[in-house]
Amino acid sequence: MLPVSCVFFDAAGTLIRLREPVGEAYARIAARHGIEVDPQSVETAFLQAWKTTPPLLHPDGEPPADDDASWWRTLVARTFATVTGAPLPDERLDPLFAELYAHFAQPGVWELYEDALPALDQLRDSHRLFVLSNFDRRLTPILEDLGIASRFERILLSSEVGASKPHPRIFHHALAAAGVPASECLHLGDDRKCDLEGAKQAGMNSQLVDRPGTTLLTLVAELDGNTKAHRGQ
Repeated sequence: MLPVSCVFFDAAGTLIRLREPVGEAYARIAARHGIEVDPQSVETAFLQAWKTTPPLLHPDGEPPADDDASWWRTLVARTFATVTGAPLPDERLDPLFAELYAHFAQPGVWELYEDALPALDQLRDSHRLFVLSNFDRRLTPILEDLGIASRFERILLSSEVGASKPHPRIFHHALAAAGVPASECLHLGDDRKCDLEGAKQAGMNSQLVDRPGTTLLTLVAELDGNTKAHRGQ
């Protein structure tokens, strides 16, 4: 690996995670709308919907006006259609979706991985740090609530670019934001296709976060050692 000056972090699954499983949150909130579902069944249906809902991609230069909320609504609709055996009518789906969408932006819903803050501390004086995430504008206040938003030079979001990882456009957008060659950039994330392969296809260095074996601290230590080797230390 050539000397790296900029490090890009994925967010969910890399820096942050939910305090409560998706299935439990969905089931608990659905119950308030008169929809009784099994949390584990919801979890399974959500993961299946996540895998089968086409990734976000909008015309170049035309990011979505709704910050990709409609994509999340489709995901919620597919999840509950699977669990309940039939699509929810709009008059039931719309208020349920509105509460779910708001819930996942609230303080206390997300938490940092234990290795996230130490890894950022280790890099803050030696590298420029960015977030590059398949998320929407809810992410910035989430990271602010967790006390790490200010650690990053930019928080780059798929909903603002109009393309999701692994599409090349979002990585090219990241490189333009950094203003350095791809060879000087490293992307760290937990998804092999979106993060590892997507970054490599854009010419960036990339490493897979695969806890518990490969943590952010593991990768940061490797990066630090590589940097010192190139400096002849």
